[in-house]
Amino acid sequence: MQTFAQTNSYPRFSATEMKRRRLALHEVMARHGVGHALLYGAERAGSAVPWLSGWPVTREAALLVTPGEPDLLFVQFFNHVPLAAELARDAEVRWGGPDTMAAVCEALEWRAAGRPRLGVIGSLPFRSYETLARSADPVDLGAEYVSLRLRKSAEELAWTVEGARLSDLGIAALESGVRAGITEYELVDLVERAYVPLGGTTHIHYFGVTSMAEPRRAVPAQFPSGRRVRPGDALTLELSASFWGYPGQVLRTWTVEAEPTPLYRRLHDAADEALDAMLGVLRDGAHPGELVFAASVIEDAGFTTCDDLVHGFGGGYLPPVLGSPSRRHGPVPDMRLRAGMTLVLQPNVVTPDGRAGVQTGELVAVTRDGYRRLHTAPRGLRRLG
Repeated sequence: MQTFAQTNSYPRFSATEMKRRRLALHEVMARHGVGHALLYGAERAGSAVPWLSGWPVTREAALLVTPGEPDLLFVQFFNHVPLAAELARDAEVRWGGPDTMAAVCEALEWRAAGRPRLGVIGSLPFRSYETLARSADPVDLGAEYVSLRLRKSAEELAWTVEGARLSDLGIAALESGVRAGITEYELVDLVERAYVPLGGTTHIHYFGVTSMAEPRRAVPAQFPSGRRVRPGDALTLELSASFWGYPGQVLRTWTVEAEPTPLYRRLHDAADEALDAMLGVLRDGAHPGELVFAASVIEDAGFTTCDDLVHGFGGGYLPPVLGSPSRRHGPVPDMRLRAGMTLVLQPNVVTPDGRAGVQTGELVAVTRDGYRRLHTAPRGLRRLG
């Protein structure tokens, strides 16, 4: 079977899929009484621009959308224009000039008489917002955009499965390559060599390396250090390789050249029990509160959490974002899970003093009757070496 990486060009969604997205945005605009919308991103962030145009944001990108008119995509830098024109098939691509937002406002003046209401999706720098506000009345459509990304289409789910496959390759490479003496920097090299040659890019790779006898790290760290892995260490990890903006996510805990200590065994048993309990209630129509209640086995075992328990994923860090019963960071959202949502279930179980912890879980898709597993990486507290 041909994989995505074996195609001889850039991957693309179908014209039908892109039309579906554009019509969905037009409906949102109509509900809010805006005749134009601006989708913005900068410094390789801002998922709305690639979602509607196919152009991954580089330095800066602004997409002006007017129903009945061609989309206008302004990009920085000038040398990024040729590739943007190749990837953004349904947009007219222009260089943003010395001031991208000024170029957007000039185009908007040609399209709209007077001072139009303009829907905005994305985080604008303050000066860009000031420039925009001189020509239009901005209307925040960020929450509406998030709602459009909660449920994945069949094509989006296929790209997500590819991101999960690439992530699993990183997990397999790490599992076979970890040994005493290797540094955290080399852990990064191990995982990236597994998926980069196949078209994957790094969304995140976090590692937590600590002695099980004298633990000092309860959650994976966001940046690697030069610390060397030692026999008797616990290695917690959170890994997301991405396929063109569609990442998987796998969370695991392993031990290095030693059996788990009793503490780490109890921690992981609680994490496994919580994960199984949450998976057991996952289905179309479930309330997020059911997931929180299912995870209360963590507190029943005398532990707590440090990371979010559940979050939506794919197109952003999406609702519902949930904490365990002892670490709620706000009210449980009053919503229902729906088939097509993709969620990361990730019980990060830690001791009350925050010194030791484990991580397990992965990205799954909600189905009508339960869930679909997107990853193949084996679960469990595994010993390496």
